[in-house]
Amino acid sequence: MLDLIVSGAFDRHSPLSERGLADSLGLSRTPVREALRELARDGLLEAVPARGTFVRVLMIDDLRELYEVRYGLEGVGATLAASYGPSEDLLAYAPVLRRLLETDADPAEAYDVGARFHLDVMACARNRLLLDIYEPMRLRAQLALGLPRTYDHARVRESVSEHLAILDAVEARDGERAQSLIVEHLARGLDARLKIFSRFKAGAAAGGKPA
Repeated sequence: MLDLIVSGAFDRHSPLSERGLADSLGLSRTPVREALRELARDGLLEAVPARGTFVRVLMIDDLRELYEVRYGLEGVGATLAASYGPSEDLLAYAPVLRRLLETDADPAEAYDVGARFHLDVMACARNRLLLDIYEPMRLRAQLALGLPRTYDHARVRESVSEHLAILDAVEARDGERAQSLIVEHLARGLDARLKIFSRFKAGAAAGGKPA
C-alpha cells in the first residue's frame, strides 16, 4: 500500500476505499484499516470527517517544513555515519552511482537509488532513535518526490554527483564535510521540488498542464 501511495497510483481527490484496497491486496479489511490508520499517523494520509481518507496533498509550506527537519536529522546522520565509516551496503552504491552518471540513466531509477542511499547513510549512523524519528520524514519525502512524478534531467545528474561526494566524505571519515554536503544537497533538492510545484500550479491555472 505504501508503494502505491508514494508512486502516485491513487487519485488524491478521491477517498480511499477500505473494501477496494482489501480486495485488490487480497487481505481482510482489518489489516487494511490498521494500515490506513498507521499511514495517517505518519502523515501520508489525511482523514477528513464525513468524506473519508485521502492521500495527503503536500503544500509548499509542508515541503519547506519537511526539508528543514531533514537538514537537521540527515546532517546529524551524515556526521555520525562518517565517524563510524561506511557499511558494505553503503560502499556498494559507488559503482551504481557512477553507472548512472556515465549512462543516460532512467531518472526514476536515479531517484529510487537516491532514496535508498539516504536511508543507508542514516543506517550507518548506528542510532536507532534517530532512525525512528527519521522514518516518517523519509516517507513524506517519498510522497513529495512522487507527487507529481516529474523529473528535471539536469538536476538528476547533479543529484547523483552529490550522492557520490557525500559517499566520499563518509568514506574519508570527514564528518563536517559529509554534514555540509548532505545539507547543501537537500537544499538544492528542495529548490528543484518548489520549481516543479510552481510549474504545476501555473499549469493548472492555465488548463491543467505543467507550464
